[in-house]
Amino acid sequence: MNNRIVKAIGNSINFVSYFSSYYAAHLAINLFSRPQKGKTKISESKFLNTSIKEALTINNFSIMTYRWTGTKDTVLLAHGWESNASRWKNLIELLKSNNYNIVALDAPAHGNSGSKLFNALMYSECISMVAKKFNANIIVGHSVGGMASIFAQKNHHIQSLNKLVLLGAPADFLGVFNRYEKMMGYNAKVSNAMHKYVLKHYNHLPEYFSAANFSKEIKAKGLIIHDKKDRIIPFKDALKYKENYKNSELISTRGQGHGLKSEQVYEHILEFLNA
Repeated sequence: MNNRIVKAIGNSINFVSYFSSYYAAHLAINLFSRPQKGKTKISESKFLNTSIKEALTINNFSIMTYRWTGTKDTVLLAHGWESNASRWKNLIELLKSNNYNIVALDAPAHGNSGSKLFNALMYSECISMVAKKFNANIIVGHSVGGMASIFAQKNHHIQSLNKLVLLGAPADFLGVFNRYEKMMGYNAKVSNAMHKYVLKHYNHLPEYFSAANFSKEIKAKGLIIHDKKDRIIPFKDALKYKENYKNSELISTRGQGHGLKSEQVYEHILEFLNA
């Protein structure tokens, strides 16, 4: 959405807050939870059709998985917001050439998966289910896919997991929440009501959901890759992970942006997997 539309929607929700802050929060959270893109295009489907596709059911909606078989460890790929499994095409080709067993999934409300709503906690349940079904040894998560992978390991303990790669991952939900509130221009009534809404529906305030803090408990060896000029998730989030995730290393890049889709990044990942 362009900036004018964003501000118009934000102003409308601010107006609603003067009559019902709870309903305004409901509207704001609902908007926050609905991806505007991320569905699979025809050109992307051609590549995904080279896989073994299997839909799994969780919480009354389907999650699409894609597999490319190999004899080495199983790598699970978890994409980020408004994306889908096809974003991994070049990395998948590299992993295939090195004979890794590869699994990718489409997040809820993305790609060929079901649901109209998405959040990191929902995604973490899906990642956990897929990881356990296919005995994933390694998870590579981009952006919110990385955050959700941390949540999955904390809440569902994937016993087969021994390595975790975080690409441009947000360190905490509060930071994501605050950036959304700032982008929309929400007033204090909406902001406060949103925090109370999260507490009511998820039993904790937004600041509880800190993936960086949760990473203290993770035993799997970690690789954190983050671009110093990332305009979506600030580099300071990578530093929070490095501070807390003791069994990890941090690689900083320049000029790779938030997407981190480059041969350089993929070679770092492959080196980490092969070690």
